Amino acid sequence: MNNKKKPFYRKKRYQIILAILVLLLVVRLYLPTLIKNYVNDVLADIPGYYGQVEDIDLALFRGAYVINGMYLNKVNAETEIPFLKFPENDISIEWSSLLRGKIVSEIEMYNPEVIYVFEDQQNETGSDSTEVEDWTKALTDIVPIDINHLEIHNGKAAFVELTADPNIDLHISNLDLTAENLRNVVAKDRTLPSPVVASGVSIGNGKFEVQGAINLIKQVPDIDLEWSLEDIDVTALNDFTQHYASIDFSSGKLNVFSEIAIADGYLKGYIKPLLSESKLFDKDERFLEKLWEGFVGFFKFVLKNQRTETLATKVPIEGDLKSVEAGFWTSIKRVFENAWFDAFKNVIDNEIEFKDAFQEKDP
Repeated sequence: MNNKKKPFYRKKRYQIILAILVLLLVVRLYLPTLIKNYVNDVLADIPGYYGQVEDIDLALFRGAYVINGMYLNKVNAETEIPFLKFPENDISIEWSSLLRGKIVSEIEMYNPEVIYVFEDQQNETGSDSTEVEDWTKALTDIVPIDINHLEIHNGKAAFVELTADPNIDLHISNLDLTAENLRNVVAKDRTLPSPVVASGVSIGNGKFEVQGAINLIKQVPDIDLEWSLEDIDVTALNDFTQHYASIDFSSGKLNVFSEIAIADGYLKGYIKPLLSESKLFDKDERFLEKLWEGFVGFFKFVLKNQRTETLATKVPIEGDLKSVEAGFWTSIKRVFENAWFDAFKNVIDNEIEFKDAFQEKDP
Protein backbone atom coordinates (compact mmCIF):
# COMPACT_ATOMS: atom_id res chain seq x y z
CA MET A 1 0.00 0.00 0.00
CA ASN A 2 1.38 3.35 -1.06
CA ASN A 3 0.91 5.95 1.72
CA LYS A 4 3.13 8.57 0.13
CA LYS A 5 1.55 12.01 0.51
CA LYS A 6 0.87 14.21 -2.50
CA PRO A 7 3.09 17.28 -2.85
CA PHE A 8 1.25 20.34 -1.48
CA TYR A 9 1.20 21.99 -4.89
CA ARG A 10 -0.86 19.09 -6.25
CA LYS A 11 -3.58 19.52 -3.69
CA LYS A 12 -6.71 21.10 -5.10
CA ARG A 13 -7.00 23.96 -2.62
CA TYR A 14 -3.43 25.06 -3.28
CA GLN A 15 -3.94 24.80 -7.02
CA ILE A 16 -6.96 27.12 -6.75
CA ILE A 17 -4.93 29.64 -4.72
CA LEU A 18 -2.09 29.38 -7.21
CA ALA A 19 -4.46 29.91 -10.13
CA ILE A 20 -5.91 33.03 -8.46
CA LEU A 21 -2.41 34.42 -7.83
CA VAL A 22 -1.41 33.79 -11.44
CA LEU A 23 -4.61 35.46 -12.66
CA LEU A 24 -3.98 38.50 -10.43
CA LEU A 25 -0.42 38.70 -11.69
CA VAL A 26 -1.57 38.60 -15.31
CA VAL A 27 -4.20 41.26 -14.63
CA ARG A 28 -1.62 43.41 -12.85
CA LEU A 29 0.82 43.08 -15.76
CA TYR A 30 -1.83 43.84 -18.37
CA LEU A 31 -3.68 46.58 -16.46
CA PRO A 32 -1.30 49.43 -17.45
CA THR A 33 -1.77 48.50 -21.12
CA LEU A 34 -5.54 48.36 -20.63
CA ILE A 35 -5.58 51.83 -19.04
CA LYS A 36 -3.22 53.18 -21.70
CA ASN A 37 -5.51 51.92 -24.47
CA TYR A 38 -8.53 53.47 -22.74
CA VAL A 39 -6.81 56.86 -22.41
CA ASN A 40 -5.65 56.79 -26.03
CA ASP A 41 -9.18 55.92 -27.16
CA VAL A 42 -10.55 58.92 -25.22
CA LEU A 43 -7.98 61.23 -26.81
CA ALA A 44 -8.64 59.82 -30.28
CA ASP A 45 -12.38 60.54 -29.99
CA ILE A 46 -12.05 64.31 -29.40
CA PRO A 47 -13.49 66.08 -32.46
CA GLY A 48 -10.85 68.14 -34.26
CA TYR A 49 -7.97 66.95 -32.06
CA TYR A 50 -5.57 64.05 -31.81
CA GLY A 51 -3.45 62.92 -28.88
CA GLN A 52 -1.60 60.06 -27.28
CA VAL A 53 0.08 58.86 -24.10
CA GLU A 54 3.43 57.11 -24.08
CA ASP A 55 3.15 55.04 -20.93
CA ILE A 56 1.07 54.29 -17.83
CA ASP A 57 2.59 53.29 -14.50
CA LEU A 58 0.54 51.84 -11.63
CA ALA A 59 1.07 52.14 -7.89
CA LEU A 60 -1.74 49.99 -6.49
CA PHE A 61 -0.51 50.19 -2.91
CA ARG A 62 -1.44 53.89 -2.80
CA GLY A 63 -4.30 53.77 -5.30
CA ALA A 64 -2.53 55.76 -8.00
CA TYR A 65 -1.48 55.73 -11.61
CA VAL A 66 0.96 57.94 -13.50
CA ILE A 67 0.34 59.08 -17.08
CA ASN A 68 3.60 59.77 -18.90
CA GLY A 69 4.10 61.64 -22.16
CA MET A 70 0.54 62.82 -22.86
CA TYR A 71 -0.05 65.41 -25.59
CA LEU A 72 -2.95 66.87 -27.55
CA ASN A 73 -3.00 68.91 -30.76
CA LYS A 74 -5.41 70.03 -33.44
CA VAL A 75 -5.93 67.78 -36.44
CA ASN A 76 -5.36 70.54 -39.00
CA ALA A 77 -2.50 72.22 -37.14
CA GLU A 78 0.20 73.75 -39.33
CA THR A 79 2.90 72.88 -36.79
CA GLU A 80 3.76 69.87 -34.69
CA ILE A 81 3.91 71.89 -31.48
CA PRO A 82 1.49 70.21 -29.04
CA PHE A 83 -1.34 72.43 -27.82
CA LEU A 84 -1.29 70.50 -24.53
CA LYS A 85 1.80 68.66 -23.35
CA PHE A 86 1.69 66.86 -20.00
CA PRO A 87 4.94 64.91 -19.47
CA GLU A 88 4.09 63.45 -16.04
CA ASN A 89 0.75 63.34 -14.25
CA ASP A 90 0.27 61.57 -10.92
CA ILE A 91 -3.39 60.71 -10.23
CA SER A 92 -4.24 59.12 -6.90
CA ILE A 93 -6.91 58.63 -4.25
CA GLU A 94 -6.97 61.45 -1.71
CA TRP A 95 -6.83 59.41 1.47
CA SER A 96 -7.62 62.30 3.81
CA SER A 97 -10.95 62.76 2.05
CA LEU A 98 -11.61 59.03 2.06
CA LEU A 99 -11.53 59.14 5.85
CA ARG A 100 -14.35 61.71 5.64
CA GLY A 101 -16.42 59.30 3.56
CA LYS A 102 -15.78 60.98 0.16
CA ILE A 103 -13.96 59.20 -2.67
CA VAL A 104 -12.09 61.88 -4.61
CA SER A 105 -8.76 62.18 -6.37
CA GLU A 106 -5.73 64.40 -6.26
CA ILE A 107 -3.56 65.25 -9.25
CA GLU A 108 0.02 66.44 -9.42
CA MET A 109 1.26 67.63 -12.81
CA TYR A 110 4.96 68.10 -13.52
CA ASN A 111 6.25 70.37 -16.31
CA PRO A 112 2.89 70.72 -18.11
CA GLU A 113 2.71 73.08 -21.08
CA VAL A 114 -0.21 74.83 -22.78
CA ILE A 115 1.07 76.38 -26.02
CA TYR A 116 -1.47 78.38 -28.02
CA VAL A 117 0.02 78.58 -31.51
CA PHE A 118 -1.96 81.27 -33.33
CA GLU A 119 -1.66 79.66 -36.76
CA ASP A 120 -2.77 76.25 -35.50
CA GLN A 121 -5.84 77.60 -33.73
CA GLN A 122 -6.99 79.48 -36.86
CA ASN A 123 -7.55 76.19 -38.69
CA GLU A 124 -11.05 75.72 -37.37
CA THR A 125 -12.80 72.39 -37.43
CA GLY A 126 -15.88 73.58 -35.56
CA SER A 127 -17.00 76.24 -33.15
CA ASP A 128 -14.53 77.29 -30.48
CA SER A 129 -16.95 76.63 -27.63
CA THR A 130 -17.71 73.12 -28.86
CA GLU A 131 -14.04 72.24 -29.22
CA VAL A 132 -13.09 73.56 -25.81
CA GLU A 133 -15.96 71.66 -24.23
CA ASP A 134 -14.92 68.49 -26.06
CA TRP A 135 -11.25 68.41 -25.00
CA THR A 136 -11.83 69.59 -21.42
CA LYS A 137 -14.50 66.92 -20.93
CA ALA A 138 -12.17 64.32 -22.41
CA LEU A 139 -9.39 65.21 -19.98
CA THR A 140 -11.73 64.91 -17.00
CA ASP A 141 -12.97 61.56 -18.35
CA ILE A 142 -9.41 60.26 -18.03
CA VAL A 143 -9.70 60.72 -14.25
CA PRO A 144 -12.24 58.12 -13.04
CA ILE A 145 -13.31 60.08 -9.92
CA ASP A 146 -13.83 63.74 -9.07
CA ILE A 147 -10.72 65.90 -8.63
CA ASN A 148 -10.46 67.51 -5.20
CA HIS A 149 -6.81 68.60 -5.04
CA LEU A 150 -4.69 69.88 -7.94
CA GLU A 151 -1.03 70.81 -8.02
CA ILE A 152 1.00 72.08 -10.97
CA HIS A 153 4.78 72.17 -10.76
CA ASN A 154 7.02 74.11 -13.16
CA GLY A 155 4.30 74.62 -15.77
CA LYS A 156 4.26 76.87 -18.81
CA ALA A 157 1.53 78.78 -20.67
CA ALA A 158 2.35 80.57 -23.92
CA PHE A 159 0.90 82.44 -26.90
CA VAL A 160 2.99 81.91 -30.03
CA GLU A 161 2.65 83.45 -33.49
CA LEU A 162 5.14 81.96 -35.93
CA THR A 163 4.19 83.93 -39.06
CA ALA A 164 5.06 87.20 -37.34
CA ASP A 165 8.54 88.54 -38.12
CA PRO A 166 10.18 88.06 -35.70
CA ASN A 167 8.16 85.29 -34.05
CA ILE A 168 5.97 86.28 -31.10
CA ASP A 169 6.28 84.26 -27.89
CA LEU A 170 4.39 85.59 -24.86
CA HIS A 171 4.67 83.19 -21.95
CA ILE A 172 4.56 82.50 -18.25
CA SER A 173 7.01 79.83 -17.10
CA ASN A 174 8.02 78.28 -13.77
CA LEU A 175 4.29 78.15 -13.08
CA ASP A 176 3.30 76.61 -9.74
CA LEU A 177 -0.36 76.26 -8.78
CA THR A 178 -2.26 74.73 -5.89
CA ALA A 179 -6.06 74.37 -5.75
CA GLU A 180 -7.65 72.59 -2.79
CA ASN A 181 -11.06 71.32 -1.72
CA LEU A 182 -12.41 71.54 -5.28
CA ARG A 183 -15.24 69.09 -4.53
CA ASN A 184 -16.17 70.67 -1.18
CA VAL A 185 -15.04 67.77 0.96
CA VAL A 186 -14.36 70.17 3.85
CA ALA A 187 -15.80 73.61 4.67
CA LYS A 188 -19.01 72.78 2.82
CA ASP A 189 -20.82 75.76 4.31
CA ARG A 190 -18.49 78.29 2.71
CA THR A 191 -19.69 80.17 -0.37
CA LEU A 192 -16.21 79.90 -1.90
CA PRO A 193 -14.73 76.76 -0.34
CA SER A 194 -11.73 76.19 -2.61
CA PRO A 195 -8.55 78.29 -2.21
CA VAL A 196 -6.33 78.81 -5.26
CA VAL A 197 -2.74 80.09 -5.27
CA ALA A 198 -0.38 80.38 -8.24
CA SER A 199 2.93 82.02 -9.12
CA GLY A 200 5.28 82.15 -12.07
CA VAL A 201 7.71 84.18 -14.18
CA SER A 202 6.49 86.02 -17.28
CA ILE A 203 8.28 87.15 -20.40
CA GLY A 204 10.50 90.08 -19.47
CA ASN A 205 11.21 88.44 -16.11
CA GLY A 206 7.97 89.70 -14.58
CA LYS A 207 6.53 88.30 -11.38
CA PHE A 208 3.15 86.59 -11.85
CA GLU A 209 0.88 85.87 -8.87
CA VAL A 210 -2.71 84.70 -8.41
CA GLN A 211 -4.66 84.15 -5.23
CA GLY A 212 -8.31 83.75 -4.39
CA ALA A 213 -11.09 81.24 -3.96
CA ILE A 214 -13.57 79.44 -6.21
CA ASN A 215 -16.60 77.17 -6.12
CA LEU A 216 -16.47 74.58 -8.91
CA ILE A 217 -19.56 72.68 -7.79
CA LYS A 218 -21.86 75.10 -9.62
CA GLN A 219 -22.43 74.82 -13.36
CA VAL A 220 -21.02 78.33 -13.77
CA PRO A 221 -18.31 78.49 -11.07
CA ASP A 222 -18.28 81.32 -8.54
CA ILE A 223 -14.89 83.04 -8.38
CA ASP A 224 -13.13 85.70 -6.33
CA LEU A 225 -9.58 86.14 -7.65
CA GLU A 226 -6.87 88.76 -7.85
CA TRP A 227 -3.81 88.51 -10.05
CA SER A 228 -0.80 90.63 -10.88
CA LEU A 229 2.15 90.89 -13.25
CA GLU A 230 4.92 93.06 -11.84
CA ASP A 231 8.18 94.53 -13.12
CA ILE A 232 8.03 93.26 -16.70
CA ASP A 233 10.92 94.56 -18.81
CA VAL A 234 8.78 96.07 -21.56
CA THR A 235 11.54 95.67 -24.18
CA ALA A 236 10.83 91.93 -24.06
CA LEU A 237 7.41 92.73 -25.56
CA ASN A 238 8.84 94.51 -28.61
CA ASP A 239 8.16 91.64 -31.00
CA PHE A 240 4.50 91.81 -30.00
CA THR A 241 4.12 95.61 -29.90
CA GLN A 242 6.03 96.10 -33.16
CA HIS A 243 3.88 93.53 -34.98
CA TYR A 244 0.51 94.79 -33.73
CA ALA A 245 1.15 98.51 -33.13
CA SER A 246 4.50 99.38 -34.78
CA ILE A 247 5.92 100.39 -31.41
CA ASP A 248 9.43 99.63 -30.12
CA PHE A 249 10.48 100.34 -26.56
CA SER A 250 14.08 101.07 -25.65
CA SER A 251 13.28 100.87 -21.92
CA GLY A 252 10.42 100.70 -19.46
CA LYS A 253 8.58 98.63 -16.88
CA LEU A 254 5.05 97.25 -17.16
CA ASN A 255 2.83 96.23 -14.26
CA VAL A 256 -0.68 94.78 -14.58
CA PHE A 257 -3.13 94.35 -11.69
CA SER A 258 -6.60 92.82 -11.77
CA GLU A 259 -9.46 91.67 -9.59
CA ILE A 260 -12.24 89.42 -10.88
CA ALA A 261 -15.42 88.26 -9.14
CA ILE A 262 -18.08 85.96 -10.62
CA ALA A 263 -21.35 85.20 -8.81
CA ASP A 264 -24.25 83.29 -10.37
CA GLY A 265 -22.78 83.81 -13.83
CA TYR A 266 -22.30 87.57 -13.48
CA LEU A 267 -18.78 89.01 -13.68
CA LYS A 268 -17.40 92.22 -12.25
CA GLY A 269 -13.81 93.39 -12.07
CA TYR A 270 -11.08 95.47 -13.64
CA ILE A 271 -7.69 95.25 -15.34
CA LYS A 272 -5.18 97.99 -14.54
CA PRO A 273 -1.99 98.27 -16.65
CA LEU A 274 0.75 100.75 -15.64
CA LEU A 275 3.71 101.66 -17.85
CA SER A 276 6.61 103.51 -16.18
CA GLU A 277 10.05 104.81 -17.10
CA SER A 278 9.32 104.03 -20.73
CA LYS A 279 11.10 105.33 -23.81
CA LEU A 280 10.27 104.60 -27.43
CA PHE A 281 13.10 103.54 -29.72
CA ASP A 282 14.01 105.86 -32.61
CA LYS A 283 17.13 105.11 -34.64
CA ASP A 284 17.41 108.38 -36.57
CA GLU A 285 16.26 110.57 -33.67
CA ARG A 286 13.49 112.11 -35.79
CA PHE A 287 10.60 111.02 -33.65
CA LEU A 288 7.71 112.44 -35.71
CA GLU A 289 8.89 110.81 -38.96
CA LYS A 290 7.16 107.68 -37.79
CA LEU A 291 3.60 108.91 -37.74
CA TRP A 292 2.03 106.14 -35.69
CA GLU A 293 4.91 105.89 -33.24
CA GLY A 294 4.94 109.67 -32.96
CA PHE A 295 1.19 109.68 -32.31
CA VAL A 296 1.56 107.10 -29.57
CA GLY A 297 4.51 108.99 -28.10
CA PHE A 298 2.55 112.27 -28.03
CA PHE A 299 -0.39 110.80 -26.17
CA LYS A 300 1.95 108.89 -23.88
CA PHE A 301 3.41 112.25 -22.81
CA VAL A 302 0.06 114.02 -22.53
CA LEU A 303 -1.64 111.21 -20.62
CA LYS A 304 1.08 110.26 -18.19
CA ASN A 305 1.30 111.44 -14.62
CA GLN A 306 4.21 113.88 -14.56
CA ARG A 307 5.00 113.22 -10.90
CA THR A 308 5.34 109.45 -11.12
CA GLU A 309 6.26 109.21 -14.83
CA THR A 310 3.58 106.53 -15.18
CA LEU A 311 1.11 105.94 -17.99
CA ALA A 312 -1.87 104.00 -16.68
CA THR A 313 -5.48 103.17 -17.21
CA LYS A 314 -8.06 101.04 -15.49
CA VAL A 315 -10.39 98.95 -17.64
CA PRO A 316 -13.59 97.94 -15.82
CA ILE A 317 -15.12 94.62 -16.89
CA GLU A 318 -18.72 93.81 -16.08
CA GLY A 319 -21.52 91.67 -17.49
CA ASP A 320 -22.83 88.16 -17.79
CA LEU A 321 -20.44 85.54 -19.06
CA LYS A 322 -22.09 85.45 -22.46
CA SER A 323 -21.42 89.14 -23.03
CA VAL A 324 -18.53 90.52 -20.97
CA GLU A 325 -17.75 94.06 -22.06
CA ALA A 326 -15.15 96.57 -20.97
CA GLY A 327 -16.31 100.10 -20.20
CA PHE A 328 -14.55 101.98 -23.01
CA TRP A 329 -15.47 105.55 -22.10
CA THR A 330 -14.87 104.90 -18.42
CA SER A 331 -11.40 103.65 -19.35
CA ILE A 332 -10.68 106.84 -21.33
CA LYS A 333 -11.92 108.97 -18.44
CA ARG A 334 -9.65 107.16 -16.01
CA VAL A 335 -6.64 107.66 -18.29
CA PHE A 336 -7.14 111.41 -17.93
CA GLU A 337 -7.79 111.11 -14.21
CA ASN A 338 -4.45 109.38 -13.82
CA ALA A 339 -2.69 111.97 -16.00
CA TRP A 340 -3.97 115.15 -14.41
CA PHE A 341 -5.21 114.36 -10.91
CA ASP A 342 -3.89 111.32 -9.15
CA ALA A 343 -1.74 108.41 -10.36
CA PHE A 344 -3.03 104.94 -9.74
CA LYS A 345 -1.23 103.16 -6.96
CA ASN A 346 1.15 100.43 -8.11
CA VAL A 347 -0.74 97.71 -6.18
CA ILE A 348 -3.95 95.70 -6.28
CA ASP A 349 -6.72 98.07 -5.13
CA ASN A 350 -8.69 95.53 -3.05
CA GLU A 351 -11.93 97.15 -4.15
CA ILE A 352 -13.69 94.18 -5.76
CA GLU A 353 -15.41 91.74 -3.41
CA PHE A 354 -17.29 88.59 -4.23
CA LYS A 355 -20.60 90.19 -3.16
CA ASP A 356 -20.10 92.89 -5.83
CA ALA A 357 -20.85 90.35 -8.53
CA PHE A 358 -24.32 89.56 -7.15
CA GLN A 359 -27.13 91.24 -9.04
CA GLU A 360 -30.57 92.13 -7.69
CA LYS A 361 -33.30 89.90 -9.08
CA ASP A 362 -36.13 91.49 -10.99
CA PRO A 363 -39.45 91.30 -9.08
